[in-house]
Amino acid sequence: MKTKELICIVCPNGCQLEVIYQEEPGIKVISVSNNLCDKGEAWAASELESPMRHIASSILVERGSFKLVSVRTDQPIPLPAIHEVMEAIKKKRVQAPIVMNQVLIRNPAGVPTNIIATRSVDVLI
Repeated sequence: MKTKELICIVCPNGCQLEVIYQEEPGIKVISVSNNLCDKGEAWAASELESPMRHIASSILVERGSFKLVSVRTDQPIPLPAIHEVMEAIKKKRVQAPIVMNQVLIRNPAGVPTNIIATRSVDVLI
């Protein structure tokens, strides 16, 4: 068995969790301690077995009232896929107008998520 310390990111408490787990055959969480809420235990197991993250970034806008539009994933993605998804975002250019929550990239780099606009951008007049 192994022990790992994690700082939980689920709620504002930021609990310093102590996770006892085994690696063979596959990661299995044995216990989680120091969590102030029930969410910490589930998050710790997920973080060890299959860590997921949201991405926030921006995409260049052509002919827009702003040069960039802020974007985010509409669901968490596997941690190892972040680099490939960011490359897809970096390569993308969009035309104004853009409306908030508009899907700008579907399944970037084959990852099952959408990149959506987090603000609207009007056409530059």
